[in-house]
Amino acid sequence: MGIINITNDSFFSGSRYRFSHSIARRAKQIVEEGGQIIDIGACSTRPGAKPVSERDEIKRLHKALATIRRSYPEAIISVDTFRASVAEWAVKEFRVDIINDISAGQMDSKMFETIAELNVPYILMHMQGTPESMQQNPQYENVIRDLILFFNDKIEKLKQLNVKDIIIDPGFGFGKTIEHNYTILKNLETFKLLELPILVGISRKSMIYKPLNTKPEQALNGTTVLNTLAILKGASILRVHDVKQAAETIKLLELLNAQPEFQFI
Repeated sequence: MGIINITNDSFFSGSRYRFSHSIARRAKQIVEEGGQIIDIGACSTRPGAKPVSERDEIKRLHKALATIRRSYPEAIISVDTFRASVAEWAVKEFRVDIINDISAGQMDSKMFETIAELNVPYILMHMQGTPESMQQNPQYENVIRDLILFFNDKIEKLKQLNVKDIIIDPGFGFGKTIEHNYTILKNLETFKLLELPILVGISRKSMIYKPLNTKPEQALNGTTVLNTLAILKGASILRVHDVKQAAETIKLLELLNAQPEFQFI
């Protein structure tokens, strides 16, 4: 899943695309480098970010979706939004394939029923608090157990509405300390209990660059290392800024997994 942010304040400046020509160029890059999903966000969710208005979000998305659908009419497109009205508009106007909701329906009570009506796959992400407050001393009794219980509750509500295609995202960096993030990554296999695809979005995040005392721009190597571990621990989808490197990682791991294990006879 390759990222296109139609914003001017996302945490990684290299993911910001505000003009039609740059959006088209980025979509072309994602497709050519092996991306299978294009994820478009028009409202920054970095720590401390304030949401843009619904009108501005739709205006930004319209430019991006029109541009991408014109060049790649069959592309699988995900829209990153927590607003049910925006999700409905994107699916009906531009045949958007997936809704990616950072709030798991907690920022818009109509989201779950809207997803059920739209009948599209839904990415259910965990976040403690809101983007404005989430990194202000996040705490858990037990981060793995708390997330499992959270997902169990949300999945049950979605299934009661007959939503079938659900993808879970632990929400790395969304209301978690660096230690919480690494605990989740180390125990990622635990989330297989939910029997749903797992999306991992750790690309260039602070859990990589802060321990290494660098910046997002220098976090590609660390991203590749952690993406490798995430796949080995059960991730089904990688949400990334750097599609070529992620696609190469997946290809090499597929080659590794295809080899027989040595056994003493």
